[in-house]
Amino acid sequence: MASGVKVADRVKGLYNDMKLVKNDADQNERIRIVVFGFVEDNIDVVKMYLEKDLEGKDVFKFYQELLDPKQCSYILYDCHFETKEASVKEELVFTLWCPDTGSIKQKMNYASSKEALKKAMPGLKHDLQLNDFADCSTRDIFADKLGKNIIKLEGHPVHPTGQS
Repeated sequence: MASGVKVADRVKGLYNDMKLVKNDADQNERIRIVVFGFVEDNIDVVKMYLEKDLEGKDVFKFYQELLDPKQCSYILYDCHFETKEASVKEELVFTLWCPDTGSIKQKMNYASSKEALKKAMPGLKHDLQLNDFADCSTRDIFADKLGKNIIKLEGHPVHPTGQS
């Protein structure tokens, strides 16, 4: 179901900036998390966090804190993790946060407008829909949603489901 909502022009630019990180760029200015929402009937940036804003913080816990139990949102998260193959990865994770405790009207608006936002961000590898904090309450659960063989998330060890 399409809502006919428009996505602000700067959304695609921010997505491209996050997707194409330049090695010679100042890493402190790197965009790590962007929260999108409805601003005057358009999907636009509500809040943006750079690497320097998150210095000294656990980035995954910060991401979790953005999940308001009464407010839907879209979040684009530059997630850093390590796999068993010892490869360090930095991948964009798109999240539709539609908490069960949110209003029905808001959940309908966000769910029906998700595709419009995703069209502005082609090539997303990870697309999550979370409806309850339990869907990402631990690093282990979140890592399982991203894929197999993840051993560290944001520098902290994880233990995939079914393993010790």
